[in-house]
Amino acid sequence: MKFTYKFEKVLEIREKEKQEAIVSYQKSVDQFSKVAEKLYHLLKQKEIFEADQQEKIQEGISIQAIQLNQYYLSKLNREIDQCQKEVIIARTNMQREEKQLLEKNIEVKKLEILKEKEFERFLQFLNDEDGKMTDEISMQIVAREKTV
Repeated sequence: MKFTYKFEKVLEIREKEKQEAIVSYQKSVDQFSKVAEKLYHLLKQKEIFEADQQEKIQEGISIQAIQLNQYYLSKLNREIDQCQKEVIIARTNMQREEKQLLEKNIEVKKLEILKEKEFERFLQFLNDEDGKMTDEISMQIVAREKTV
């Protein structure tokens, strides 16, 4: 007698969905890392630029150069603001994908536990059937010995 799990196809589908969720989550993590790294570089660039500008102001710099630097700094701040929004969106997406992955893991685990329990019942059934066959054979042997 062969064990067949009645929800095997469902389990296979859920495992496939779980694998897709893993891929999707990994993509969202990569996207978040990429955007966060971009933000880090922009912030580092701003920090270096501001330190350099402060140094130039102390040495003496023309007003036109200061204005040009302020224009560049405001442009950099706009890029940082935009990048911060992208980081927030990427983080939210990553958290959503993580939640979906967790749900898929739970679904698969539930089905695996059900499969294990059903397999244990199947083994118990086989064991019971073996016991019945052994009892029947023993009774036949005893019956034969009595008739002989």
